Amino acid sequence: MSSEKAKKKLIERLILAAVAVAVIAVLAAIEYFVSFDRLLPAYALPPREEGELRLHFLDVGQGACTIVEFPEGDALVVDGGDGSFTNRNKLIRYLKGLHPNTVSLLLTHADADHYGGFPAALSAFDVSCCYLPETDTEKEGVSELLSAVEREGCERKRLTRYDVIGEGEASLVCLSPRLSEEADEDDCSTVLYLDYGGVRALLCGDISARRERLLTEEYGLAEGIFDAGEHKVRLEEIEILGAAHHGSSNASSAEWLSLLSPEAFIVSCGRDNGYGHPSGEALARFRAASPEGEIYRTDELGDVIVSIQNGTYTISYRGIS
Repeated sequence: MSSEKAKKKLIERLILAAVAVAVIAVLAAIEYFVSFDRLLPAYALPPREEGELRLHFLDVGQGACTIVEFPEGDALVVDGGDGSFTNRNKLIRYLKGLHPNTVSLLLTHADADHYGGFPAALSAFDVSCCYLPETDTEKEGVSELLSAVEREGCERKRLTRYDVIGEGEASLVCLSPRLSEEADEDDCSTVLYLDYGGVRALLCGDISARRERLLTEEYGLAEGIFDAGEHKVRLEEIEILGAAHHGSSNASSAEWLSLLSPEAFIVSCGRDNGYGHPSGEALARFRAASPEGEIYRTDELGDVIVSIQNGTYTISYRGIS
């Protein structure tokens, strides 16, 4: 190779290297001033209709993520999935597609497959409030979430029994845990009772049959034991059940399901997840408790959407992502 060609080759390499450095510098500057999460495009989702409340059970693999879209346009994200690249981006793009007025986050309990996507959500949105459980701040991953909450400066609250989220006809009542309860982390999951226009749903987090039994026994003491002021809680009138612990065999006990007798079961679970979720035992108990009930699984159907409007509800799904 002649010296002229070698010189030309060297110049080309230097130019390419300079371009690469410039691109990296630009991307770093963008990330410093504007989070990449804020630049992700929104999914094209059908707009919410007047007076409609929607529950979006997202297909985020083995993790859990449910968005409560209130009639006024506010969004509450209950759990944020596992935080993997694909599922984190899914949460952000989906939430953007809803065009919410405000965004709040609620972590039912401190398992990584429930809080993993929240740091990115805090970066991508101006979050108004984070509802967080009591957590071990030294637990791997939790410190990152708490640091993100502090960095973004959003309000932080802890939910306990009788706390209510929402206004007007749409409300979420916290049934569990109580402030003084001590149990394992899954059983300390936040359990939420939704009532809108006479349609009721229950979101159970990762509670086990043990917590279900305690709630059933308490409810047997007095029908109004879980009432929060004017917000009445009637477990036997549940239409939609967000099944506990991804359909684990250790949850969804026959006694609990007999009390609830829901018309629809929604199971947030991943394909080939290695945990056996949902279990055959839980699915059998669903069918025994409500022979006419429908079972909707995110691993089979993708995102499951419950639309509540004018005192009725419909359930649709958005394909496998």
